[in-house]
Amino acid sequence: MKFIDLHCDTVMKADSICGEQSLYSNDVASVDFKRMKKGNSMAQFFAIFLMSRDRLEADYMGDDPYILNKVNLVKETVKVNKEIIDMAYNYDDIIKNNSEGKMSALLTIEDGRSVDGKIEKIEKYYKLGIRLIGLTWNHENCFGYPNSDEPRIMERGLKDFGKEAIEYMNEKGIIIDVSHLSDGGFYDVAKLSKKPFVASHSNSRVLSPHRRNLTDDMIRILGEKGGVAGLNFCPGFLNLDTSMRDSTIERMVQHLKHIRNIGGDDVIALGSDLDGIRGNLEIDSIDKIPLLFEALRKEGWSEDLIEKLSYKNTLRVIKDTLK
Repeated sequence: MKFIDLHCDTVMKADSICGEQSLYSNDVASVDFKRMKKGNSMAQFFAIFLMSRDRLEADYMGDDPYILNKVNLVKETVKVNKEIIDMAYNYDDIIKNNSEGKMSALLTIEDGRSVDGKIEKIEKYYKLGIRLIGLTWNHENCFGYPNSDEPRIMERGLKDFGKEAIEYMNEKGIIIDVSHLSDGGFYDVAKLSKKPFVASHSNSRVLSPHRRNLTDDMIRILGEKGGVAGLNFCPGFLNLDTSMRDSTIERMVQHLKHIRNIGGDDVIALGSDLDGIRGNLEIDSIDKIPLLFEALRKEGWSEDLIEKLSYKNTLRVIKDTLK
């Protein structure tokens, strides 16, 4: 079973990967090309997560040099391993790579703070190959406000620039990611976006009341807009008790069943968040994702439905959004 994973934080760990180890094969991270191949990956979205400004200023002279460093790291490692993987920037690239027996690597930014309220920065990132931007992380930025335990922040929507950026990203061909965004921001994106958008790594707030998860109303709207919610493997986003440390396939199945029941067959997707999460993970490596498909078969899911989850729904969003 092929699969597409909408989110991993492996690139963030790249500074710890050295010597003979690389993004092709390492024992530092949960994702590498070798294990992607073993698990039968079709495509992996590699997130460039923006750590604190102080850290990036000290280590990389700022956000943009850091982003460029990570973009080049992925592209160069892909180039060295072109017999099994290639870069992808749209639907046609993924289909071409797959027909040649190759996986695809796509680039994303997690936290749009570096855009700094400038449309030309989004254009710059597009030219670098970025094809998905998570509008916020856990702090306010030029797009809007983050998920928060404070109702007054959670209710706030997109800023004026954020609203302008939604239209531009639609036109340019960049996927809008609302994971980490405030509830108010979610509803603004849903109202303004003319293209499908995604919650790349978010689960059901009914089954796990973490603020990062989606309410049933959000899941319903996401499905109506043609978007997808990527199943997050993080224990805190799976369990009713968000302090629990166990991430189990059983809980993943429960979330998928609920999200599908609310949003329909076309809203379910994968967004593992591997290398960005901790705990006792039953799926702690990208090559173990097929274990989830085996569990769904035992639940009576058809092969066509599992394929929708594993890659078809995400591939449709890519086709409808990227150019």
